[in-house]
Amino acid sequence: MVDPFFVALELVFQPYVLLVIVCSGAFGLLVGSIPGLTATMATALLVPVTFFMDPIPAIAAIVTTVATAIFAGDIPGALLRIPGTPASAAYCDEAFAMTRKGQASKALGVGLVCSVIGGLLGSAVLMAATSTLADFAFKFSSFEYFWLACLGLSCAVIVSTGSVIKGFASLLVGLFISTIGIDLMSGHPRFTFGSIELLGGVSFIPAMIGMFAISEILRFVATADHVRPQIPHQRVTSVFEGVGRVLSKYRWNLLRGSSLGALIGVLPGAGADIAAWVAYAVSKRTSKEKEKFGDGHAEGLVDASAANNAGLSGAWVPALVFGIPGDSVTAIAIGVLYMKGMNPGPMIFLENPQILNSVFIIFFVANLVLLPLGYLAIRLSTQMLKIPARMLMPAILLFCLVGSFAITNSVYGVIIMLVMGVLAFAMEENGFPIAPTILGIVLGGMLEEMFLSSMIKSDGNFLEFFSRPIAASLGVLTIAVWVYPIMTSLKGNITSQNRP
Repeated sequence: MVDPFFVALELVFQPYVLLVIVCSGAFGLLVGSIPGLTATMATALLVPVTFFMDPIPAIAAIVTTVATAIFAGDIPGALLRIPGTPASAAYCDEAFAMTRKGQASKALGVGLVCSVIGGLLGSAVLMAATSTLADFAFKFSSFEYFWLACLGLSCAVIVSTGSVIKGFASLLVGLFISTIGIDLMSGHPRFTFGSIELLGGVSFIPAMIGMFAISEILRFVATADHVRPQIPHQRVTSVFEGVGRVLSKYRWNLLRGSSLGALIGVLPGAGADIAAWVAYAVSKRTSKEKEKFGDGHAEGLVDASAANNAGLSGAWVPALVFGIPGDSVTAIAIGVLYMKGMNPGPMIFLENPQILNSVFIIFFVANLVLLPLGYLAIRLSTQMLKIPARMLMPAILLFCLVGSFAITNSVYGVIIMLVMGVLAFAMEENGFPIAPTILGIVLGGMLEEMFLSSMIKSDGNFLEFFSRPIAASLGVLTIAVWVYPIMTSLKGNITSQNRP
């Protein structure tokens, strides 16, 4: 009997499948680099095309598109401070700070190589520990997810630059925005003011576009000199110049970011977005050069970029093993598998092992293809900074309008984008970071839902949040993250008072 792995190799390494991988990679890079057009949207646009494909090329198209689109979101984030995808928002400011220092190619080169390596390591984890990681993920209940959301929100304050108080206030703004809409338990409208559109809450993508893109456009209009960062003339090989030294110096960061991304990606609903935030926060907290973060430091990019693509692989674990999507992209992928008559779940190991092995192989190939395609995308995109700002800004505004409208298919998305852009501009002008607000909007709904569910289960007994081993570990870790800055501040005050 032929080994399913070798059957999968034969299925994947066919000219047609390889052509689909290359074309899907180029499509993912194009969509991901346009603010507002996310990796999920790119995948959704491919679904009608997959109707006419066999299962293997259909899966290859989805996997490759997502892998390349997630990296492509780094390109406008680094060059224009406008993340192309939500996963890029965590380290957008850091990458843009490198661009201001004339290191745009280095920032993108580090992001590209780390994304590829993180994706490969995540694929290895997916291949080696699918069943084990899936069992771990299904030990998570609402108690564990509550602490995970708390930990993620704590990361928002950690990664913010400047005053911790202002970072916390910014987080509260994001949490308030996340409460707009229908109450999860009572079904009562909250802060909708009679608006039908607000019943569904504030859409995250238009909000993110507004807070990064529109605020940047307003800042350009308000600045007298209208100076945009420029990059010096570079050789063709400059994209990878210095990347080797960075990876050698931060090799443990690369391994840690990949591991965190794979583990967080396994958790249903977490995905690459949370993985990037957590990895960047851990990098900043454990770094020996904390003072360099926010000023164009590559260390955080290594962790977060690796976590991004590793998280994509992890999200396929519950999707393949139990048929439960790890994120919105795998939800689409599950639909495609069902459409092809191959139902994901435990029986896939017995009935279609070649499909399972094909997914593993496609992840490896997709991440390897990302390297040359990503290089070409960087070389083309760096020409953006040579375009006069008075021409570039209207084009960016047009893309933002189209992207925001496409998300909600109504003017409502455009209004949200504009309102959030004005809010972000006012916040930044007064020293309030916007990254915590973004994460507050992302995780606020999850935090509320898991807290209310847990309180109902425990009959109002908060000690139940520590009754399970994983929940207790996450709870202790989260509380330690809260207490550590307070203890450090108190220790510093005591030391200064005891000085003669």
